[in-house]
Amino acid sequence: MSEPRESSNVRAEAVVDLGAIRHNVATLRARVGTAQLMTVVKADGYGHGMVPVARAAREAGADWIGAAVLEEALALRAAGDTGPIFCWLTTPGEPLEQAIAAGIDLSAAAPWEIDELAAGVTDRPARVHLKIDTGMSRGGAVPEEWPALIRAALREVKAGRLEITGIWSHLSSSDEPKSAANEAQLATFESAVEIAASLGVEPPLRHLANSGGTLALPETHFDLVRPGIATYGLSPFGHELPSSELGLRPAMTLRARLAMVKRVPAGAGVSYGLTWTAPRPSTLGLIPLGYGDGLPRHASNGAPVQAGGARRTIVGRICMDQCVVNLEDAEAAAGDEVVLFGPGTGGEPTADDWADAAGTINYEIVTRLGARIPRRYVDSGR
Repeated sequence: MSEPRESSNVRAEAVVDLGAIRHNVATLRARVGTAQLMTVVKADGYGHGMVPVARAAREAGADWIGAAVLEEALALRAAGDTGPIFCWLTTPGEPLEQAIAAGIDLSAAAPWEIDELAAGVTDRPARVHLKIDTGMSRGGAVPEEWPALIRAALREVKAGRLEITGIWSHLSSSDEPKSAANEAQLATFESAVEIAASLGVEPPLRHLANSGGTLALPETHFDLVRPGIATYGLSPFGHELPSSELGLRPAMTLRARLAMVKRVPAGAGVSYGLTWTAPRPSTLGLIPLGYGDGLPRHASNGAPVQAGGARRTIVGRICMDQCVVNLEDAEAAAGDEVVLFGPGTGGEPTADDWADAAGTINYEIVTRLGARIPRRYVDSGR
């Protein structure tokens, strides 16, 4: 067993580069011409930290901030964000009156949502974006029910309780730009906009594009785009079109320090179930991170890390709090740094590499990182 080396006292951390966030927001803005840009910071800024990301995005020129749920939107206001905020996912009985009073734009896709918005109005009308289901079959009014939603909204507009500020939908397949689904959804969206206009509704904002649409489908830009994952420097297209080719810079690096290093003989089994055995005498390093911190257990026996001066592989099953890396014959000691993923510019694995190992997408790799991993903010732009 090796002796520990002097190093920082941090067990593990996610280092977030706010300079990269600003760079990515500016890069996305440059792609969309006159359209406004909404930076989506749901799920704690895709694991990067909602409030610091929102502030960096505003500094880089984001017109809007997008939050999925009410508590996120209200937390942004509490943190001092006074700009336009859009929140789109609510359930019956939530305190919409707080969001309305805070000037947060909300979404509605059914007449009952219009009724709840109207009931939450006190001294200012509720600002609402009407959502049409263009084919994803998730949120939104189906085309057959779209006119009824518009009429319900117009009733409350006439009563002074509602202001229709947008019409919107969401793309299902923008990560596959050549998919026929994109063309079909665009046609349905344009039809919904035309129907709304025929009924007297022509709001200032029409929005459809997520990250994939923003980057690859300019016909979906309309008045506003809503990039999420691209804000964080990760490509919605994965390895097919990596971040570097899009001019984006991954903002997060996940690093840890080895908790132990030991030499094991050939045939030694590793971790629960002994699903990996050493083919020859090997040096193993214990990484103090596991699925309780958000590492995907599906990435067992294959996830890459940078340790001992080279790319290495996680061996055995990833446990709740720890996992094991095969250092082969490298010189290593407790306290040495391991980089699980980062931008890739220093040879370290990327979030896409971990996604491949787990059979998932880069969104999940960064978003699922838990609260036990402290976020440390740096700023390459200053």
